[in-house]
Amino acid sequence: MSMFRTLVAGTLATLALSGADVKPGVPAPPFTAQDQNGRTVKLADFTGKSVVVLYFYPKDDTPGCTKEACSLRDGFDRIKAKGAVVLGVSADDVTSHAAFSEKYHLPFPILADPGHAIIDAYGVRMPVIGVAKRVTFIIGKDGIVKDVLRDVKAAEHDEQVLKALASL
Repeated sequence: MSMFRTLVAGTLATLALSGADVKPGVPAPPFTAQDQNGRTVKLADFTGKSVVVLYFYPKDDTPGCTKEACSLRDGFDRIKAKGAVVLGVSADDVTSHAAFSEKYHLPFPILADPGHAIIDAYGVRMPVIGVAKRVTFIIGKDGIVKDVLRDVKAAEHDEQVLKALASL
């Protein structure tokens, strides 16, 4: 029976670290990843400098994900004017991100997370299929999560982000 308790305790500890509690008011989990150009990007790079719009999406070059990325591309200048940077994250690799970014002229970094480290840290992995859910975190200059957008409307995501930024 004690082995069962150990297993359950270990499972609960893993769930506690899965990112399920990443909500407004908590520190954003740190991360380091490569973008579509092979550059290393860290959340810490933006601390004290910019608000971070960290958006997760399932897969490059799929209809909904393309609408979402293009919406953020089209609203990029207005988002940037609010002092924010946009970072996309999916489980696709750098090569896939490079093609996606080039095809749609995306002006922001897209981070490769094929090992799901960032996706799991933020608790946005879809069960069974393992890709990221469509969720956006607004992270303040202080590194604290300010808002979480879970009801993302792909074609209007720039407007959703701008509304969230206006309330900071």
